[in-house]
Amino acid sequence: MVSRLLRVLSAALLLTGDLVSAQTYKIDSDDDIISASKSLAQNVMTYYHGNETGQTPGILPGPPPAGDYYWWEGGALWGAMIDYWHYTGDTTYNDLVTQAMLWQVGPNQDYMPPNVTASLGNDDQGFWGMSAMLAAEVNFPDPPSDQPQWLSLAQAVFNTQADPGRHDDTCGGGLRWQIPFSNNGYDYKNSIANGCFFNLGARLARYLDNQTYADWAEKTWDWVQSVGLMDSEYRIYDGAHVETNCTDINRAQFSYNNAVYLLGAAYMYNYTDGDSKWEDRISGLLDATIRDFFHNNVAYEIACEQQMTCTTDMLSFKGYVHRWMTTMTQIAPFTKDKVIPLLQQSAQAAVNQCTGPPDGKTCGFQWSSGTFDDSVGAGQTMNVLGAVSSLLVDRVKPPVTNATGGTSAGNFNAGSGSDSFTNTPAPITTGDRAGAGILTALVLGCAIGTFTWMSTGA
Repeated sequence: MVSRLLRVLSAALLLTGDLVSAQTYKIDSDDDIISASKSLAQNVMTYYHGNETGQTPGILPGPPPAGDYYWWEGGALWGAMIDYWHYTGDTTYNDLVTQAMLWQVGPNQDYMPPNVTASLGNDDQGFWGMSAMLAAEVNFPDPPSDQPQWLSLAQAVFNTQADPGRHDDTCGGGLRWQIPFSNNGYDYKNSIANGCFFNLGARLARYLDNQTYADWAEKTWDWVQSVGLMDSEYRIYDGAHVETNCTDINRAQFSYNNAVYLLGAAYMYNYTDGDSKWEDRISGLLDATIRDFFHNNVAYEIACEQQMTCTTDMLSFKGYVHRWMTTMTQIAPFTKDKVIPLLQQSAQAAVNQCTGPPDGKTCGFQWSSGTFDDSVGAGQTMNVLGAVSSLLVDRVKPPVTNATGGTSAGNFNAGSGSDSFTNTPAPITTGDRAGAGILTALVLGCAIGTFTWMSTGA
């Protein structure tokens, strides 16, 4: 009778949420972290349907109004899942990731598929390129030999963005936000587009020991500072319009800008054998990132979190911060003592709020609140997955190069035949969609004011 009563009481308490803490993720040991990461990976993949019959491989549901997510966030998801494999060793999703990454390369193997032209930005393309670069750096299993390879895909993205056609004289240089001139936002030069280009250049320089990439990275950093998108206190602002010679700077700050430049700077530090210039830049930007984007040592999105005016894009930024700052500690080790304890505390706050229905493990967005906030989605779950899985950093090697065990094949001419978008893009056809389930049989368990228009891309 007593045991039966205890079972009834326990069930009732679970229903009211009083025992939900017993179900939350634990990150006290490597085994705990791996277990939590596996559960989070399974949860984030419930938002992906591209491997189902009739769906498009590689993308999350969208773009709006068809679904919440723009094309770029699919590329970001695969980066998170590559890191998940790298840290945990779990191969469950590898075939699916490979299929997704290859499906979206486009006819010229440069991550510019024609059916996304209407919202194709340099940052969108850059996120896919950075995920391909990550695959090369962690020796994610290489695609079949008759398919484009990870390194060559990263080179193709970089080469198309280094093309003179994308670097005009307005504002003294720099990449525009959008690629096709007809797109809304083509008149805008922003930090994230140039940050992705800088990041890729720095990483390719290190991977291939090639000064040309490093020169581009250096030039890009210098331009961002000279135009005022990064100020003397290392605040990185969103962007500005070419018709004002980039003097109308939108001073919105987003954490992924800091993260993408931090990681690129760390690669430049490593490539230059610890050049003090890059050490100083990392130190300044790291301190600014902690100052602006960590409240009481917990990741926080200052542009939108207080009033919860975040767009779908913004709801995914914390994960990039955690993942890229973690990698930074491997290639710029002088940052480790400051960064790792910070990220551990932030990750603990992240899992503490993962108490949402239906299983008491669904994650929200406002980590610093300590409670589940009902904000759910792929980005929110990716954030926590990235924060938790990257806690395993001491178990893995630093990013490789082609001289230290990298296996991915490159092509210095990749992207040379790419579309300049001077012609009208072809409309999407039914042929662009396919039954993705053939290749895998896995069972996968609004902003206000100046931010509203930004929801059109990364």
